[in-house]
Amino acid sequence: MPKVAGAMKAYRAIGTYRNGRTNQEFTTDIVAEDEGDAEHRIFSNFGSRHGVPRRNINIISLEEINPSESIAPVVVSHFRNN
Repeated sequence: MPKVAGAMKAYRAIGTYRNGRTNQEFTTDIVAEDEGDAEHRIFSNFGSRHGVPRRNINIISLEEINPSESIAPVVVSHFRNN
């Protein structure tokens, strides 16, 4: 039987990633099932968009947020009808 997605939550991640010789700070809001899924999505996102290996991404804090606190299009779109 296929796995069915659980209730999605909004998360805010704050951290740094290696950009050449410097560390670039980031803050990003994402939609994920749980903290483990949120971490995976952050690593995936920076890897695909910036070509950054997972070992060069440092997540300083990851916390669940109220979706209404976010202006990130992916969060606003996901929770629009809720």
